[in-house]
Amino acid sequence: MSILAIIISLLLLMFLAYRGISVLLLAPLMASLAVLLSGDAAFLLPIYTDTFMGALGNYVIQFFPLFLLGALFGQLMADSGAAQSIANGIVKKLGTHHVVLTVVMACAILTYGGVSLFVVAFAIYPISRELFRSANVPKRLIPASIALGSFTFTMTALPGTPAIQNAIPIPYFETNSFAAPGLGIIAGLIMLGLGTFYLQSRVKKAAHNGEGYGQHTEREVDASDEDEPSAAMPLPVALIPILMVIGLNALFTYGVFPAIDLSFISEEFENVSPSGQSGLWAILIALLTASTWLIITRWKHWQDLKASINKGCLGSLLPVFNTASEVGYGAVIASMAGFAIIRDSVLTAFPSNPLISEAMAMSVLAGITGSSSGGLSIALETLGSEYLAMAQEAGINPELMHRVATLAAGGMDTLPHSGAVITLLAICGLTHRQSYANVAMVTILLPITALISVIILGTLFGSF
Repeated sequence: MSILAIIISLLLLMFLAYRGISVLLLAPLMASLAVLLSGDAAFLLPIYTDTFMGALGNYVIQFFPLFLLGALFGQLMADSGAAQSIANGIVKKLGTHHVVLTVVMACAILTYGGVSLFVVAFAIYPISRELFRSANVPKRLIPASIALGSFTFTMTALPGTPAIQNAIPIPYFETNSFAAPGLGIIAGLIMLGLGTFYLQSRVKKAAHNGEGYGQHTEREVDASDEDEPSAAMPLPVALIPILMVIGLNALFTYGVFPAIDLSFISEEFENVSPSGQSGLWAILIALLTASTWLIITRWKHWQDLKASINKGCLGSLLPVFNTASEVGYGAVIASMAGFAIIRDSVLTAFPSNPLISEAMAMSVLAGITGSSSGGLSIALETLGSEYLAMAQEAGINPELMHRVATLAAGGMDTLPHSGAVITLLAICGLTHRQSYANVAMVTILLPITALISVIILGTLFGSF
């Protein structure tokens, strides 16, 4: 009965999330439904106040600073004009003859530099629309182009990316954001290369069939009420904060923190492990420094700096609490008797290769929640210690487990009910029927191909 209760609650969570109901409400309701159906109604309130809210609170304590600084940095990049300058610079370099690659690279540079994918989508879409229209390329391919540059290799594969998906495994495996850099680069190249090739083939097929941009009643999400960016920023200056995020992250990860004896921290704070937290600290320092640099160097050019800061900070609240609510839901499910059977089945499915078992768990949970960060958080919160123990027993480098976890979470997370997909299509004013097949190809099939490649290479050669 407990297993049936879990399945029913998961299916309802997927269905209702697809219908647009907020996970802030869905997560506790579906967790409560699972408890009621399993026959534990007497424990419903303590499970909610202790298990659900305890897991939610712990997640916020651990990751809220990263959400906060990431959202703030993204807003400052947008309002300073830096994001627009980078996008325009790429357009000038690549021109209108390679519109797909132009859009993909503009999104990739911004997201790899720490700008929120939603900020990127709003910033890049107007440029994409004009590029695709002038080149007479179907508008229905714009969402897939933006998704390839924002939702795939810069989010889960490239070493050092400050994306939350790349940060979540750090405390569980005591790694850093540069985990398994060689394998990450290979996975990134697979996604970028095959994705660009696929989309370019769709462009050629559309041209062969005589299909152009198409007739569209432009009904995309209107960002006209947004403040216009500040004075134009030269491209080299606009790239500096992006380089600062990447460079400072690497400097503190490989230079500063390893050179310092941090054992005194554990003596003063018993629950803090420097080896498990320094990877997060490096990202936070990089984002904070880059944000400060933007504020100071553009001091005389801000239209309303206070509004930009407030908007960025407030913009972090919904993402962090959405994900934390999913973690709370996962904690309740993990506390149920039926989950022990499911967990043991997953852990023993491929006893000789924990990488495959881990990839399956991350993929399934990311698909169910429609969120890479949500699925990854639930899986690691409930199974992280088991996977670390399995990796140590099998002689697998935790860095390889880290990279496989992030890649797996970035595969099935863009099923039709995914909030990111729904938001992207709304920004572009297109429907699932018009664009989802191409989005699924570049954000599901190709990332899974890259994941399989990394598992094979990691099994044969280990982490590198």
